[in-house]
Amino acid sequence: MLMEDTIAAISTPIGVGGIGIVRMSGNRALEIAGNMFRTKNNKKLEYFKNRYFNYGKIVDSEGNTVDEVLMVIMRAPNSYTKEDIAEIHCHGGIIPLRKILKIAIQHGARLAEPGEFTKRAFLNGRIDLAQAEGVMDLICAKTESAAKTSLLQMEGALSSKIREMRENLIDIMARIEVTIDYPEEDIEEVDKEQYAERFTFLIEEIDRLLSTAEQGKLIRQGIKVVIVGKPNVGKSSLLNALLRENRAIVTDIPGTTRDVIEESLDIKGVLVRILDTAGIRRATDIIEDIGIKRSKQSIQEADLILWVMDASRPYDDDDLEIAEDIKDKKKIVVLNKMDNPMVIDLQAINDHIGNAPVIKTSVKLGKGISDVEDCIHDMVMGGKVLAQDEVLITNLRHQEALIRAREHIEEALSALEKDIPLDLVSIDVREACDAMGTITGETVTEDLLDKIFSEFCLGK
Repeated sequence: MLMEDTIAAISTPIGVGGIGIVRMSGNRALEIAGNMFRTKNNKKLEYFKNRYFNYGKIVDSEGNTVDEVLMVIMRAPNSYTKEDIAEIHCHGGIIPLRKILKIAIQHGARLAEPGEFTKRAFLNGRIDLAQAEGVMDLICAKTESAAKTSLLQMEGALSSKIREMRENLIDIMARIEVTIDYPEEDIEEVDKEQYAERFTFLIEEIDRLLSTAEQGKLIRQGIKVVIVGKPNVGKSSLLNALLRENRAIVTDIPGTTRDVIEESLDIKGVLVRILDTAGIRRATDIIEDIGIKRSKQSIQEADLILWVMDASRPYDDDDLEIAEDIKDKKKIVVLNKMDNPMVIDLQAINDHIGNAPVIKTSVKLGKGISDVEDCIHDMVMGGKVLAQDEVLITNLRHQEALIRAREHIEEALSALEKDIPLDLVSIDVREACDAMGTITGETVTEDLLDKIFSEFCLGK
């Protein structure tokens, strides 16, 4: 990536839409924008106000109008990248967007790499690395909880905690190294008891953050919930009821679902990837057999099982087979068709799967659906409710960095308690500092930056 280049990209999703945006950033962004933009009164770009929309048109090299647009400029350093930025808001079709991008490149811009606008914002000091990752998480958020968590990270809530701990370590390291480097000076000796307390406090703070990692992972990545059961017990009907749409085909014919159907939904802020599977029984043909094998594979990969049973039918050998398949999985038993007389033996179910939650429903009458949703949420979140300002660890990279930092602080504490020379204590403190620095970007390699930003979308 060459920082002196002016970069350009389409910053809105490709497709048909009311508005599309082509964005440019760099020291030639305003010059290039001025060469391709015309107003009715021929007003020059240098006279445009910052962050004001200006109506005009984009013209090609021959002076032909490409599209009517709105141009907005943001002069450095008061912009997202801290560079000059020009944004062209045009009609949202793919043809005008590509034409405008092509003209920008013809005038001297370069096509931006994925995430290059945000990478420049990081390199120019506008945001740190954790905030940059929060930007991408916010773009990709599929639930309100994920969006709130990402927004907190983007605004620097996590960075503030990390920076505070890191500054504490830097202070300890500086005091130790002064004592080591200038032993002849009249410098107050290192208070080992005081430093031990500070190390212990830092370990506790890291543990508090790490304790949120599982919850953060669930909010960011969601969980995989698999609906299983015999044919014609209401699995597809339950899927449709949870989705509030007719996604799966429902008939009275057993074995209607032949393949795995996957959809996503938001249950109280938790992203749920829910799979409807083929009914498990002795297959009647080769296609159904393939579907049943896929159902069993999905069971192995599930985070949570919804075992749907027809409460008006007796417990049988097919149920026993399913019970065996799911015995080691976290599960909820959904007794469906409670609008009919209940025949199934609950004690037999408990004898084979233990005390899993049992929810009574009648999907046909729309009863018990909210109870299923509540049970899924409680089993996933363990009854926890996300606080509005709670900082969560949602990124595996951050989690691993905190674990490394904790290990080095523990080593430093142990060395201090064993009266090991201070220069060795200092090494572990420095390693802990560096580990924390990789979260915010103070200590990070170019290869790591390239990897992180390569996962961003083009134009952001």
